[in-house]
Amino acid sequence: MTDFQPRDPDFAARVAASFARQQAMATVGARLARVLPGAVEIELPFRADLTQQHGYLHAGIVTAVIDSACGYAALSLMPAGVEVLSVEFKVNLLAPAQGERFVARGRVLRAGRTITVCAGDLFAVSDAQEKLVATMLATMFAAEAK
Repeated sequence: MTDFQPRDPDFAARVAASFARQQAMATVGARLARVLPGAVEIELPFRADLTQQHGYLHAGIVTAVIDSACGYAALSLMPAGVEVLSVEFKVNLLAPAQGERFVARGRVLRAGRTITVCAGDLFAVSDAQEKLVATMLATMFAAEAK
């Protein structure tokens, strides 16, 4: 699975509690599907009201969901009392985002005390087949929880 050890034994509960407070993901209908040390999956069902003019999931939604998966992957390795903020990311949109649902998988590449580098992918799922539609490289910053 992952080669990372969490600094907080309650990392999964802390990630789930933070995700539950994130209104952006609630608004688009995303749900936290899996939490491991350094890796997170977020699922999003297709919704026509989240598409652009051609009927594909909007790039802004694609980006937001992958960013959240990367951020929560980073958070899973942080000690209690620490949150993460995105400070930089690059997204490559590889194919039109069309499917029955979407799965974003974020994973930590390098965990630091202050800066964590993550990678994330978004897959479109149709008829139980996954197609990679976007990939992200992201940098997360550790900040004191408020």
